[in-house]
Amino acid sequence: MTEAVHLFVHGQVQGVGYRAFASSLARRMHIAGWVRNLVDGDVEIVAEADLPTIEIFIERLEAGNGYSRVDSITRSIIRSSGYASFEIEH
Repeated sequence: MTEAVHLFVHGQVQGVGYRAFASSLARRMHIAGWVRNLVDGDVEIVAEADLPTIEIFIERLEAGNGYSRVDSITRSIIRSSGYASFEIEH
């Protein structure tokens, strides 16, 4: 069953390749949705997949890409929109 989450990643997550990291990770894990930078320095993500996959995705997002510093991730369950792929939004 497809679940969807809306995530806000807080910390040093802009200017360090975090969007590309999240996008690559999502594609490898067959997660659909999108990622984008926010003006406040956070990164926003919508992810759709089965719940166990989403949980692993969030754990890996928390670990970061080696250049980022993730302080916290705020998450909420949302209605699935049926995305076909994972994209970087600008």
